[in-house]
Amino acid sequence: MKSGFRLASLFVLVLAAALGAGNMVPGFAQQPTAAPAAATPAVSWEVFSGYKRYSGNCQVCHGTDALGGTFAPNLTESLKRLDHEAFLEVVVNGKTEGTLTMPSFGADPNVMCYIEDIYAYLKARSDGKVGRGRPDPQPKKPADVAAAETACMGL
Repeated sequence: MKSGFRLASLFVLVLAAALGAGNMVPGFAQQPTAAPAAATPAVSWEVFSGYKRYSGNCQVCHGTDALGGTFAPNLTESLKRLDHEAFLEVVVNGKTEGTLTMPSFGADPNVMCYIEDIYAYLKARSDGKVGRGRPDPQPKKPADVAAAETACMGL
């Protein structure tokens, strides 16, 4: 009988601790909960749009998060050396270096209508201002951006 009472008491203590009542039971003080992670800083629409366009057009060769692929360079490193004009030159006209070829995207509206956004995203990644993955929170598309997008895409 005595051991059954001890077992039941132990069960109550363990159950109370598991349910969060541990601060009321001696020896089962609750551990302080960790502070919630800081929210990811908001990114501009341009950077968020650049992420989306990069993911749809560039990621296949340059890899997830612009970290490079098997036959295309890590753009987070490339943008430490390339300025804006050099970046545009390569994207618009393409480039061949040894056995590697970057095709020209100068006639592709899915790239050219968003080239500044793509650059903003890649530059933010290169400068360490935006981490890996989808930037969060995603801002709403400004009305002027929507109008410019419609005009550029010929819609």
